[in-house]
Amino acid sequence: MGWVKDQYQKQYNIWVPWLEDLYLRYFTRDNKASYIARENLDKTKVTNISQVDALQDSANGLVAGQVGQDGLGRSAGDLLSHEGINRIERKGMNEEGQYLPSSSSMVEGASTAGEAVAGAGVAVVGGVIAGGRQAAGAVGGLFGGSK
Repeated sequence: MGWVKDQYQKQYNIWVPWLEDLYLRYFTRDNKASYIARENLDKTKVTNISQVDALQDSANGLVAGQVGQDGLGRSAGDLLSHEGINRIERKGMNEEGQYLPSSSSMVEGASTAGEAVAGAGVAVVGGVIAGGRQAAGAVGGLFGGSK
């Protein structure tokens, strides 16, 4: 009975992620990375104003679509879907049940890329905060306040 359970789990780990990818490819314009991005961005509604929500939905669709099937970052989205999300679902294993060696150049490259993306995100957030402060100072100056 133990052998049957092991074989079932092995086949499940091979076929279910492949079926999910196939479904997303044929019935949506997403891969797993863009689907998850779209799903998580949809949870971040700022207001209950319909015009602002529509604008936010459009921006969320644009961001998620860039790593989808028709986006500029399709190759990165496909790589993240296949080697990232599918491996997470399989607890780190690939289709053959093997783990990625820790000394692989791909792991090192992914780490470097992740650090670069995090640095870019910090720069963008810093720019947005600085821009918000400047805008607040300008608006305060209009009404007689100081910067």
